[in-house]
Amino acid sequence: MSAARRLPISRVDAFADRPFTGNPAAVMPLDEWLDDATLQAIAAENNLAETAFLVPDESGEADYELRWFTPGVEVALCGHATLASGHVLLSAAQWRNDMRFRTRKAGILRVARNGEDEAGYRMALPAYRPAPKPMPDIVRALGGQAVETLWHENGYALIAYADAASVRALAPDFRALSQGGDILYIATAPGAGDPSGADIVSRAFAPGAGIDEDPVTGSAHSVLAPYWTARLGRDHFAAYQASARGGHVGCRLDGDMVELTGTCVTTLVGDFLL
Repeated sequence: MSAARRLPISRVDAFADRPFTGNPAAVMPLDEWLDDATLQAIAAENNLAETAFLVPDESGEADYELRWFTPGVEVALCGHATLASGHVLLSAAQWRNDMRFRTRKAGILRVARNGEDEAGYRMALPAYRPAPKPMPDIVRALGGQAVETLWHENGYALIAYADAASVRALAPDFRALSQGGDILYIATAPGAGDPSGADIVSRAFAPGAGIDEDPVTGSAHSVLAPYWTARLGRDHFAAYQASARGGHVGCRLDGDMVELTGTCVTTLVGDFLL
């Protein structure tokens, strides 16, 4: 019997300032790509919202190639696992200020240190501007009294509510939402009066991708940032994702990119035996 192959793995709570908050991601740097079925099986075994796989980039465009898998599917963009990947790599390369990632569908992404805070980072993601669209079936499945519904063609449904309490009170029908396939459903409202102290609050659901409720979703803020900067009349705001774990996200819209800020906490470093 051949010896087990050891693959490095880290578990990181992203958009978190202490363990058990934010969104956990697994980060696995590889020397070369494994076949897709194995990558998907590893992600299913990890059973986290996302597992990020990294391979040194040979194109000269970035430092690493980056792919993300939920327990059920490969996704086109994942913010929190990108932030976690930058944290793992920059923690091991203290002389570096940033890391660039070449992705298959989201372009070149960047994670950089944010000042002197060793756990603080800035991350650039593409801005996805949603457009109004009636979505009565989605509103019915989410529940509550929506005041506005918008859609982005990359698979993002943005549902706005009058206040943060309405978002926190949602009890979605996940079976109904899963019928839409790999769609991220984002519920959001102004943060006035919310205990988080944030300018806006949100929750995000992706049952079609195997994640009923995502703890803190970086890619959701690619949609939230264009929407809320227009409503608030300024290019930056503080966001809070009101999941059971919860997490704070700083947002700034810069042209066609969204800059998110957040902190990370490493909770595990070890080997995955394959």
